[in-house]
Amino acid sequence: MVAEGALLWEPTDEIVARAELTRYLAWLGRPGEAYEDVWQWSVDHPAEFWSSIWDYFQVVGERGDGPVISGTMPGTEWFTGSAVNYAENALRRTEGTAVVFVSEDGARQEISYAELRDEVARVRAGLVRLGVGRGDRVAGYLPNIPQALIAFLATASLGAIWSAGSPDFGVPSVVDRFTQIEPKVLIAVDGYRYNGKSFDRSDAVNEIAAALPSLRATVWIPYLAAAEDGRPPQHAEPARPDTAEVPHGEVIGWEGLRAVAGPLEFERVPFGHPLWILYSSGTTGLPKPIVHGHGGVVLEHLKSLSFHQDLGEGDVFFWYTTTGWMMWNYLIGALLVGATPVLYDGSAAHPSPAALWRIAASERVTYFGVGAPYLMASMKAGVVPEGLERLRGVGSTGSPLPPEGFAWVSERLPAVPIGSFSGGTDVCTGFVGATMLHPIRAGVIPCRSLGAKVESFDPSGKAVVGEVGELVITAPMPSMPVGFWNDPGGERYRESYFDVYPGVWRHGDWIKLNDDGSCVIYGRSDSTLNRGGVRMGTSEFYRVVERFGEVADSLVIDTGQLGQEGRLLLYVTLADGADLTPEVERAIRTALRKELSPRHVPDEIHAVPGIPRTLSGKKLEVPVRKILLGTPVEQAANPDAMANPEVLRYFTP
Repeated sequence: MVAEGALLWEPTDEIVARAELTRYLAWLGRPGEAYEDVWQWSVDHPAEFWSSIWDYFQVVGERGDGPVISGTMPGTEWFTGSAVNYAENALRRTEGTAVVFVSEDGARQEISYAELRDEVARVRAGLVRLGVGRGDRVAGYLPNIPQALIAFLATASLGAIWSAGSPDFGVPSVVDRFTQIEPKVLIAVDGYRYNGKSFDRSDAVNEIAAALPSLRATVWIPYLAAAEDGRPPQHAEPARPDTAEVPHGEVIGWEGLRAVAGPLEFERVPFGHPLWILYSSGTTGLPKPIVHGHGGVVLEHLKSLSFHQDLGEGDVFFWYTTTGWMMWNYLIGALLVGATPVLYDGSAAHPSPAALWRIAASERVTYFGVGAPYLMASMKAGVVPEGLERLRGVGSTGSPLPPEGFAWVSERLPAVPIGSFSGGTDVCTGFVGATMLHPIRAGVIPCRSLGAKVESFDPSGKAVVGEVGELVITAPMPSMPVGFWNDPGGERYRESYFDVYPGVWRHGDWIKLNDDGSCVIYGRSDSTLNRGGVRMGTSEFYRVVERFGEVADSLVIDTGQLGQEGRLLLYVTLADGADLTPEVERAIRTALRKELSPRHVPDEIHAVPGIPRTLSGKKLEVPVRKILLGTPVEQAANPDAMANPEVLRYFTP
């Protein structure tokens, strides 16, 4: 058992001196100032802070003469009168390696800035030929491949709006997303490979296109066919007759889209002009179409990637993600700071649990990011990361990383800090995280991000320190949504974040802020455990249970309702070869009693073949609780938004 708060890593003077944040503070005229003091200034004086970010990074665009910030949440406006384009800032460099692509079957592609700029210009010209212009939507049904990045940058360069779904998403899930935004063009692959298997998605593409009468064209990327033939996708044209089944608009291949060279031009747009549309997880109801603006994303990603991941020129950035998770949008932001993103398409555990660590070694990655479950799986599998001499940081997100996960990384990579970050699709960034100036302590997130006024509220709406409360943001951030698509009055947006505390963003997580500005995230506040008045986040529970070698995964549900205590139910997925014996049950109950409290000993423990998760890997605590309280499975969760919907039936009462 690793104590929460145990010191694991401290920065050397050399690390502090070379950190990008140190250079910024010197430029700002605040050399050596304590981080907490700088953070306080950044949230107390947002106009000065965000102006300094624009100036320090020399954002390409027109500042205009309007105010930096005006209005209050949720109607804040930024940099009135300015004009900017994300793609222009991402492609400002002309030399060096822009991006690297790796797939699980060993394919590798390195693209220079000159090549990337040329490809973006070609696809941009192709989109113009298809009638795409400012404000139009382009949808991608694509894995994490170079064509996704190229298509996005081409779309953004026109002032058009990008939206993506991963090809492992089911047809209803994609249709629920794309029908809301009425795309003019759909760019899709014929299939993909995952975990050593091929998945043909041709029929799915036809079904999706058939449900989108707004389409002028469907662009077909023969990714699977080309891979099986040993050819690059851009050199293979769709030959399958079933592409003719697409009923709306024309059907062309990727080569046809990029066939004609064109100028690389950029439509500068107002700061809040829509850049992309992301989606909430959508486990129930229609996914919320979250719109972010060009300027807000540019400034936030410049700040966060530079100061909190410490990325800059010459760095190589990896984060395991699909195009359906906001971390893809964050990963490609590496182009803004001159770092090289590594795009990976495939399983995290094929051909072995060490697959991603080996990519980090072979690509000489300097910052390696994954979801917390991958780090815990690596620990349980006994993975020994090797060949990581250039690695300067490890990042974890998606769910709280328990202290044991911190300690495992520190033990295997003692010279490398492990930074846990928490944020969300809603803001497309992390609002609490780490820097190279902070020590790393087990289970603790070192700081609140610059410009993010994160606080903890008790039930009465009072800010508290040293106790668990609701995570709120009490001042605006530029990367907050400019709104939801098709929500002209903003009602849906306000209901999602501002219905509990007027004028204050409620994120839906439990957080404990410490006196030094560090914090601990305890999981979703709508899935809390409340036993005999003792409130506890589920992450603490999982930390105890998943430490057992017999347990591969777990889910805990409190069926209690207002004024009525319910039953505490623990579901476990067992490791290969393990059984839920009376001895194992007894050991789990004893550990929970000792390490949490007697109230947190489960009433029942059940073995199930899998724990339900979203496509981005989050445990479905709230939908399972609804099922246990009597909601029909089909109403509690959208199976097409899940990675493993088949396991839901094991949770029916």
